[in-house]
Amino acid sequence: MAEFLSSVPGAALVAILSWWLGTGAILWLVRLPARLFRRSMSALTLLVLLSTISTAWSMRHATMAAAYVGFVSVIVMWGWHEMAFLSGWITGPRRLAQERGARGWRRFQLAVQALLHHELALLLNMGLLWLLQWDNPNHVALCTFALLWCMRVSAKLNLFFGVPHVGDQYLPAHLAYMGSYFRRSRVTGCFYLTMGLSAGTWIWLVLEAQASSQTLSTGWVLLASLLGLAIVEHVLMVFALPLQRLWGWAMRQRNSLPAALPSQPDRL
Repeated sequence: MAEFLSSVPGAALVAILSWWLGTGAILWLVRLPARLFRRSMSALTLLVLLSTISTAWSMRHATMAAAYVGFVSVIVMWGWHEMAFLSGWITGPRRLAQERGARGWRRFQLAVQALLHHELALLLNMGLLWLLQWDNPNHVALCTFALLWCMRVSAKLNLFFGVPHVGDQYLPAHLAYMGSYFRRSRVTGCFYLTMGLSAGTWIWLVLEAQASSQTLSTGWVLLASLLGLAIVEHVLMVFALPLQRLWGWAMRQRNSLPAALPSQPDRL
């Protein structure tokens, strides 16, 4: 098993399974009845506390095992943030649909207000990881969180500026209003820019994985695999695929159907 985990296929498989299982678990939890959200968040909060301890441990050891521990621990942290957002616990001060006729800077301001608290929570988490990382040799956990954050910002920008497939049909009922902040349109320059930067970063990670020692290579492969999956998710904004085929077991809850949008006043 250790020999397999030290290989490129082994690390890539762990990254893929972590992404698939983590995403599926959140999709399943957020589609349970709302009365169960408190229990779900309590359980995830306990897991996050444990993952913070394991992350701190991983940062102190430059080994293959520590790379895996740091990577999986951050996936758990990220899952907490996703659940907090999708359950509606941490979103932003604005919980209404986009204003009718909002354009330009006004539209951007309102979109930020709809997400602000969640973005601040992510930045606080990254700050905590930065402090834990101080003078420690293993950067896999911090780099994993930073990569997830960058690709999330990229996805939000593309949804704001416009893509053919915004995926609003996958929003849980209580966040249906979020879909009004997305723009369904042809591919814009933002998509080409973010995809170019992402592809360049992926190539760099692959080259670093090939040039590094066996111990360091595991971390690079995990990061390259995760970035590759994030790029695929971006491509799905242009070429739609039914996500039920990947997470059908997680998306069968009745709560997955969007509800009516909240009122859309001309001003806050």
